Amino acid sequence: MTDNLKQQLKALIIDKLGLEDITPADIGDDTALFADDGLGLDSVDALELGLAIQKAYNFPMENDAQTLRDHFYSVNTLAAWIETKQGQAHAG
Repeated sequence: MTDNLKQQLKALIIDKLGLEDITPADIGDDTALFADDGLGLDSVDALELGLAIQKAYNFPMENDAQTLRDHFYSVNTLAAWIETKQGQAHAG
């Protein structure tokens, strides 16, 4: 995974969700995005983040809620998923 993609995702999370009190450096690559001991994002944040990622990386979201929860667990899982989706788009 590229560090550049992870930094882009952290900046996107902060920008799109209005998290002015934190910087990309404050978000660990493995920090849980939706757990209380992580960033503590909620379902509205998940929707906004999903739409922002869909727009920024130009691919549709999957309909399987559990799969999406797994992908949206942390910056690392998001980056891995985006790289996989981009690889599929280039291969197809």
